[in-house]
Amino acid sequence: MCGIVGYVGSQEAWPIILEGLKRLEYRGYDSAGIAIVDPSGDILLRKTVGKVRGLDLDDVESHPKGTIGLGHTRWATHGRPSHENAHPHTDCKQRIAVVHNGIVENYLELKRQLVESGHVFESETDTEVLTHLIEEGMDRGLSFREAFRRLGRTIKGSQAISAILQGEAAEICALRLGHAGGIVVAYRDGQAIIGSDLPALLPLLQADSNMAEVAFLETGEMVVVTPDGVEYQDLDGNHIDKQQRMVTQEEVLVDKAGYQHFMLKEIMEQPQAVASAMRERVNFETRRVELPEFPLSAQEIAELDRVVLIGCGTSLNAAHVGRHLVERFSGLPAEAESSSEFRYRNPYIGPHTLVVSIGQSGETADTVAAMQMVKDKGAKLVTICNAEGSQASRIADGTLYMRAGIEIGVASTKTFIASLTILNLLAIFLGQSRGVLDTAKTQELVDGLTQVPRLMGDMLADGAVYQHLAQEYVGYDNFLFLGRGMNSPIASEGALKLKEISYIHAEGYPAGEMKHGPIALIDQGMAIVALAPKDSLYDKVVNNVKEVKARDGKVLAVLTEGDTALAAEVDHALYIPEAAEHLNPLLITVPLQLLAYHIALLRDRDVDQPRNLAKSVTVE
Repeated sequence: MCGIVGYVGSQEAWPIILEGLKRLEYRGYDSAGIAIVDPSGDILLRKTVGKVRGLDLDDVESHPKGTIGLGHTRWATHGRPSHENAHPHTDCKQRIAVVHNGIVENYLELKRQLVESGHVFESETDTEVLTHLIEEGMDRGLSFREAFRRLGRTIKGSQAISAILQGEAAEICALRLGHAGGIVVAYRDGQAIIGSDLPALLPLLQADSNMAEVAFLETGEMVVVTPDGVEYQDLDGNHIDKQQRMVTQEEVLVDKAGYQHFMLKEIMEQPQAVASAMRERVNFETRRVELPEFPLSAQEIAELDRVVLIGCGTSLNAAHVGRHLVERFSGLPAEAESSSEFRYRNPYIGPHTLVVSIGQSGETADTVAAMQMVKDKGAKLVTICNAEGSQASRIADGTLYMRAGIEIGVASTKTFIASLTILNLLAIFLGQSRGVLDTAKTQELVDGLTQVPRLMGDMLADGAVYQHLAQEYVGYDNFLFLGRGMNSPIASEGALKLKEISYIHAEGYPAGEMKHGPIALIDQGMAIVALAPKDSLYDKVVNNVKEVKARDGKVLAVLTEGDTALAAEVDHALYIPEAAEHLNPLLITVPLQLLAYHIALLRDRDVDQPRNLAKSVTVE
């Protein structure tokens, strides 16, 4: 969360930084600001409360001039969204400007010390401590670089920090600590950009070259960027030889492709997301799953005694589906846990435990910290993520990339579908390798999975039914989503999507638990979404639906095509095509996403950037 952009070079910095902030706004949009060092050496600030567009000026010529600057789009942690709390922050003399992603865990202690020595604070943020620490270091005779590096040894917690200095020295300093959102650096022909994420680098991908070399800061690393080049150091000042990698314009360039919102575009891309996740992982001749990037040998797979799946939010819902799949196809006991809870236990993890982390960005603080704990305990560690070069991919023994393409909508859609696809592949692969699945069963499972892109595409062909049902249900302020078996986590995911983008109170519940409390809430004011595909638990869900209807609840059921019997019992129905039971979670997800999307539109919500959320949660 929070987006950072810095530029130094020969061009005007303002438009480059502003464009970068717009492309990073999915990381946070409570406030935004830009600091530019003008030709006289002064730092000029512009801030706005709310979205980045507030920085757009009617007179484009009135923006601060200069060829070096920093920008920030904020997801508030310490201090409400306000002009004073917006980044960049400056020191008392306004000679230093700082932007920050993360939480300074010892900021109260540091602030007290700084106030006692005469520093005056103007905001409620922990970030402002950083500016005064740099100022204090320089007042003691340290250079700007030295004072900035000293900062990294003074503060506690996970963060990404960048700073500029007034005057003629055109340089940007940035560092990364812990598992906070990263810093990526690109340099070309006397120009450099730093950013929280790849989209900020787009201006350096010029028309004559669709590729650029980039480097990612690891924890405990610092970079100094000038028009003359880039220098990497550790926090003791030692030089680091950073390995760079090439990125293409396709990796950083995103647009809505004619859709009204990124979220709708990404929902419509889900058939391709399934196909991409299967690419080179399914042998269509033998109809077997092949995972060349899986880090365990056949012997190590045979010795596994347990699988633990971890994630947060949507990824946690995927993990719960994955638990069912692993147990069903591999014969291994499996668990699914929230990374944010798992990391604070002392779980039993042995050398024959396989831990699978799930996260679209690979930078979620709780998941990354949990992964490091797993690594320290000596268990096998695999991650499923969408971002190459992410922190998660660097910690794990092996990475199963989603290959879903950049997802801009804050509420995850296609990355969730990609996660479920890979979890199917992983479960089948483990079952193959362990001899639990014979050839015929493996081929049957693979054949079913390869049909999903077509089935999903058919479901997405007509959106009118979702628009109509959204009008029926937009007036409800409470929703209860019910599912059984591996559809129970999909009920949680459907509720999560609705609450994320429409701000309607919604809960996902195992249908079998309804009688143990939630049934007390059911009346004419409660909308029930019942997930009732034709599977082994269908009759159980039918009984739950009848219990709801007996108490005047309004029921929207997700049914298998041709199910006229239950359709006659409910108020409204959505349909998924007939498929194998383990594929129903993939298919049921689509109508739940579209229902949430159209209800949110009718409530005039910003579906791409819902309030209080950020794409990558890089702080606790």
